Amino acid sequence: MNRSKLLATSLLLALGIAGAAQAKSNTYKMDPNHTIVLASWDHFGFSHPVANFGQADGTLVYDPDNVGASSVNVTLPLSGLDALVPALTEDLQSDAFFDMAKFPNATFKSTKVETTAMANQLKVTGNLTVHGITRPVTLDVTINKVGENPRLKLPAVGFEAMATLKRSDFGLGKFVPQVSDEVTLHITTQANEAKGYAAYLKADAEEEAAAKAAKK
Repeated sequence: MNRSKLLATSLLLALGIAGAAQAKSNTYKMDPNHTIVLASWDHFGFSHPVANFGQADGTLVYDPDNVGASSVNVTLPLSGLDALVPALTEDLQSDAFFDMAKFPNATFKSTKVETTAMANQLKVTGNLTVHGITRPVTLDVTINKVGENPRLKLPAVGFEAMATLKRSDFGLGKFVPQVSDEVTLHITTQANEAKGYAAYLKADAEEEAAAKAAKK
């Protein structure tokens, strides 16, 4: 085999090994543009306001063949909180509630992931830290899809999750019981294979920077 064919064969083997490793990867990065963490509550019985905790930054480890080894680690910057009404958003971020200046992030770290009797449902238990206080929370999770992201050509997973918690457990009990203590969480997220997604984001940022430079 001549040198050029040897180099070509070596390159193809390397690409094949890398592709196989990527396909088998169980680590995914959450896509903040396709992740919503929505909280809702009862307001004096008259309405049910909502707030979205945007800009989620999280990593998921998920292996359908070894669900118990799965994990979730998510950070929610309170700067991304949006209650859809500017005055309410500002109030929630203030020291009257979340005190964003002192506690800029909320976090969730799983401690256990379990299967259930339903094939596409899981229970994810972990520690939720809000307002400097950590409490255990269990999420009822539905697996939406495990497959390939058709646009990025990367392995991807998608989940829905629900939970109910008491805001007073986190030092956020202002106006209880007139405003409900119970808060319902509805989470929807898409996550892409971590290494491939990081490479995509880097290339996208470089392309955008080059386009801006070309306009100057």
